[in-house]
Amino acid sequence: MAARAAGPTEDKRPVRPGMSGGRYAPLSESDCRQVYDAALYLIEDIGMGSPIREFVDVVTAAGGRVEGDRLHFPRTIVEEAVSTAAGSFTWYGFDDSRSIDVGGDRVHFGTAGAAVSVWEHETRRHRPSTLLDVYDVARLVDTLEHIHFHVRTLVARDMVEARDLDVNTAYAVAMGTTMPIGTSFFQPEHVVETVEMFDQMLGGRPGAFAERPFCVANNTFVVPPLRYAEDAARSMVAQVQTGMPINLLSAGQAGATSPAALAGSLTQALAECLSALTFVNLMNPGHPCVMGLWPFVSDLRTGAMTGGSGAEAVLNAAAAQMANWLGLPSGVPAGMADSKLPDNQAGHEKGLTVALAGNAGANLVYESAGMLASLLACSFEGLVIDNDMLGAVNRTVRGIEINPDTLSVEVIRDVVHGAGHFLGQDQTLAIMQSEYVYPDIGDRLSPDDWFDAGATSADERARDHVKRVLSTHFPSHVSPEIDAVIRERFDIYLPVGELTASSRW
Repeated sequence: MAARAAGPTEDKRPVRPGMSGGRYAPLSESDCRQVYDAALYLIEDIGMGSPIREFVDVVTAAGGRVEGDRLHFPRTIVEEAVSTAAGSFTWYGFDDSRSIDVGGDRVHFGTAGAAVSVWEHETRRHRPSTLLDVYDVARLVDTLEHIHFHVRTLVARDMVEARDLDVNTAYAVAMGTTMPIGTSFFQPEHVVETVEMFDQMLGGRPGAFAERPFCVANNTFVVPPLRYAEDAARSMVAQVQTGMPINLLSAGQAGATSPAALAGSLTQALAECLSALTFVNLMNPGHPCVMGLWPFVSDLRTGAMTGGSGAEAVLNAAAAQMANWLGLPSGVPAGMADSKLPDNQAGHEKGLTVALAGNAGANLVYESAGMLASLLACSFEGLVIDNDMLGAVNRTVRGIEINPDTLSVEVIRDVVHGAGHFLGQDQTLAIMQSEYVYPDIGDRLSPDDWFDAGATSADERARDHVKRVLSTHFPSHVSPEIDAVIRERFDIYLPVGELTASSRW
């Protein structure tokens, strides 16, 4: 019992960050080639609209051309960019032991989203999200074993100015966890200021963040179809200049801003991301980027986004496969439940979409925990429940190891000629924590024992867990002295007292 309580060593854990995925492949080799060729054709023949001056200068100098309002990318310069792009990179954690290697067939699960509301367990309603929610979500995620990176999930709606929103969101996320983090930016000036703040967190030396970038920018650089978003494009330039890794994010909605045909939606997303990848690598070859193909799906009866459908699941799995096929870091969204609360619908939508993305080999599975209402809401309880789900999904990514020991022929012989059951076998005790993943919140009691224990639901147990964690867990990786310097330099709106004691949990 003491050995079990101590837990397995790192190398004996049943699942861990970076398990090898890719066994599920919705596309054939021929399919991948056709999608790639079609994407290259789109940005060469149709081109990308509304290019900023920096994009035009860099791409035309390499052989691209401008016709009217559209920037055209010859196939040769795109293929050269793919060949020079970083096939992998380290996404640092503030704690080095939590850094992850992005690329190859390694699978990691994390958060993301820009939800504008929080699901409140007690009132059974959604309420507007705040900066304190951003910080509290980061603190909670910091403790969840099966979440490997944390991109902000909520919009701090109590921040009025865009600058305050960008800087304070980055601050709250960075102060709340030591794992790799991410956020987004409205303006390039905000990128520069945030990197200055991150340099302070790393000791104050200019350039410290560029040497150990622990924050990846989610940059939705495109207004689909095939048109750049000016402010996001300008922010991309600043992200390259400051050494910030970029999730090149295309989020067309099938049937609305991308074709209703899933193959067409996938092709458009790839074309848009390839255009941004080309610019970035012409500006700085090998700059760390994620191919953020995020093709969303519409419910064509209403036009509303649906994040939990089978179509969304297979489309994002195909998006991961396409990026991996090109040898580029892949990132897709999954777990974007359409349900408005953490219920059975949310569970089946999350389980389906996350399992397919993970088993397709997505390097980064964004939005895999906590998100509800097609990304309009986030749930503290959902984050905890989904942590259990992610552990189970990661176990499916790991698969089954076949070798003479695991085939268990001699163990079976011993049991047949002995006790008649495997409960007391050395093998059973030896692998019970390395072969199996056990839920923290999920219930496996018999009905009678469950009733005796209070007959609680998963969200009730998760609420208790949230209260315990957020009443006691206050990360301290940034010292009060450094925090004071940051607060003197920047307008930080998160009360300093919240860093050591919660006002509400």
